[in-house]
Amino acid sequence: MSIYYPNEDRQLLAVDCVIFGFDNHELKLLLIKRNMEPGKGLWSLMGGFPKRNEGLDQAAERVLKQLTGLENVYMEQLYAYGEVDRDPGERVVSVAYYSLIKIGDYDKELVSGFDAHWVPVGEIPELVFDHGVMVEKALRRLHRRARIQPIGFELLPEKFSMPELQSLYEGIFQKELDKRNFRKKILTMGFLDKLVEKDKSSSKKGAFLYKFNPEKYQELLDKGFYFSLDV
Repeated sequence: MSIYYPNEDRQLLAVDCVIFGFDNHELKLLLIKRNMEPGKGLWSLMGGFPKRNEGLDQAAERVLKQLTGLENVYMEQLYAYGEVDRDPGERVVSVAYYSLIKIGDYDKELVSGFDAHWVPVGEIPELVFDHGVMVEKALRRLHRRARIQPIGFELLPEKFSMPELQSLYEGIFQKELDKRNFRKKILTMGFLDKLVEKDKSSSKKGAFLYKFNPEKYQELLDKGFYFSLDV
């Protein structure tokens, strides 16, 4: 018991991670089957409790690494959830984070060990506790960020086609985008490198591959460029 706050109620603090990936032209969410009560067997976000020597960001990064094996990925604190009855097992305040990972880079054995599965965002099942609320808020945040920052490229492989890029943003914005307007908008920004390679997985003619050039993007920012993808 604390000598400074002896009369205050004790409660637990947790972190939960909303992990997005992009695969087969779909935006997806990584979910696990909960292996303990309360809520055993139900779909859940990956979460955990901070260690005594960890800050919240460090705890969320550890949880993400435990599940995917990845470090140094895009992660942002989302919101704190503290409804008294949000967890039927105990009084728990949870700080949610969302992260964007390249779906081809994660450790598949780790994910399998946690009984985790990639689920398209349009097919998310009912989740335990208030995790569904966390996901909805993360999607809204991702939607806003994607309009003013090139964070969508955090979800793509190093080389990608224009149809793949458009599918990604259609997944983020949850609507169909005009092909001509989208390509014109994104290409005139000037931070994509067009490659001589083609993706021929969907047609014999194929689609040219591109790479996001962070150096060009930074140069544009230094000159006063403002990313805006109002689609």
